[in-house]
Amino acid sequence: MTGRTEGTFCLVLHSHLPWLAHHGSWPVGEEWLYQAWAHSYLPVVDLLRRFAEEGRRDVLTLGVTPVLAAQLDDPYSLRTFHEWLGHWQLRALQASTLWRDDPLLRELGAAEYLTAIRATEDFETRWRNGFSPTLRSLVDSSVIELLGGPATHPFQPLLDPRVRAFALRTGLDDTQLRIGHRPAGIWAPECGYAPGMEEGYAAAGVRRFLVDGPSLRGDTSAPRTVGSSEVVCFGRDLEVTYRVWSPKAGYPGHAHYRDFHTWAHEVGLKPSRVTGKQVPPAAKAPYDPALAADTLRLHVKDFVDTVVTRLRSLRERHGRESLVVAAYDTELFGHWWHEGPAWLEGILRALPEAGVRVTTLGGALEAGHLGPPVDLPASSWGSGKDWRVWDGAQVSDMVQSNAALQRRLLASVPPTGGPRAHARNRLADLAVSEALLALSSDWAFMVTKDSAAGYARDRARVHAERFDRVAALLSESSGGAEPQREIKRLLAEDNPFGHLDARGLTRP
Repeated sequence: MTGRTEGTFCLVLHSHLPWLAHHGSWPVGEEWLYQAWAHSYLPVVDLLRRFAEEGRRDVLTLGVTPVLAAQLDDPYSLRTFHEWLGHWQLRALQASTLWRDDPLLRELGAAEYLTAIRATEDFETRWRNGFSPTLRSLVDSSVIELLGGPATHPFQPLLDPRVRAFALRTGLDDTQLRIGHRPAGIWAPECGYAPGMEEGYAAAGVRRFLVDGPSLRGDTSAPRTVGSSEVVCFGRDLEVTYRVWSPKAGYPGHAHYRDFHTWAHEVGLKPSRVTGKQVPPAAKAPYDPALAADTLRLHVKDFVDTVVTRLRSLRERHGRESLVVAAYDTELFGHWWHEGPAWLEGILRALPEAGVRVTTLGGALEAGHLGPPVDLPASSWGSGKDWRVWDGAQVSDMVQSNAALQRRLLASVPPTGGPRAHARNRLADLAVSEALLALSSDWAFMVTKDSAAGYARDRARVHAERFDRVAALLSESSGGAEPQREIKRLLAEDNPFGHLDARGLTRP
């Protein structure tokens, strides 16, 4: 692309699931991981690999949380996901038989079987050694900019500063171990921010992070340095982002797209199209791929037109080329929105043809998009753009429990007096790991949104109780058989970060 552009567009995808291995299966648990893996992570990575083969660079910014990366590299998860892919093939074959009298459904079953076969072949040839080798190749070839984050995706504003700093260091260390690069940017969990957090980012070597558009009072046309720091924040442009997914509307809800919520439980597949928002599941029409493809082309064009119009409006307002950042959960594309990966490919090919510079967050800075410093308010990307999802009335008991857990955690770690004042203790490492798993932001989110709230409360409680058991063993430990048995049992279930070293928790 030569000459003047309409402006710059950055697509940011945030890939995250909480630690699910060994913690239930259906309807919430490992099944959640396998569905997102099959329907989002495999096709999105395949798209990025094809862009790499075409010589495309700086295509998008991809956030991968350390706790998700740990699951996608975990030998247990790799084995059980491979089994799940085989079951997917069998379910699709069964569907083709059960649906043989309906032409649309019969074709859907056959297409699902071919998709499952291709996914299995892709996994067996490219993923059997885990996600990290593939992810590293995408980073090394500059197809993507990688964002990291705190280890277990905690809501940082509610953390003790020492726990917050440790979780961030542990997460950044984990990404560096897996990928060979320490990310320059992070997706701050839930885009949660409290004034002064940029100082902790700077101390950890983080140079950029995401906030939601209202944090910048709607002016997301350029990234800004935060306060007196050199750390840069980028804001989501909600006018553009919400064309795809908003609290009330967006492309995935179109009548022609595959319906996420309607299941044929006898085969575990989704046979229907949305049909209508008020149409009950039993009355929904069969999914028609041709109708969906026609609609998808219209939505690709609509999004490109929306971006171009927005960039022109911003240039007229500010007298310069401007930036649009659209940011979404990766799991939207394929898992929640069946047609999402095809839409991603469509816009990423069409936007440059429309005169839009498509690049990463780092690429936007290199292109000269940097506005004046800003003082950010306390904020998030949740309901109300404040902290209510994670510290509201519905989860007040969890907030109190988490605060008490952090106090117990900090009290249980021996004083250091220096980075190597005492030997590494695996019980201490396990205690810290369980505490961090209990502090995941997902549990409060799921309770506030009433999405598998019981599972979320159980998970927070289980990890807090495990912390207390390990902390008790730590205080009594004499190196006997009981601590060793506890270590072995917990390592078999909750061991996302083998490098986690509890001695760093009290490091200045």
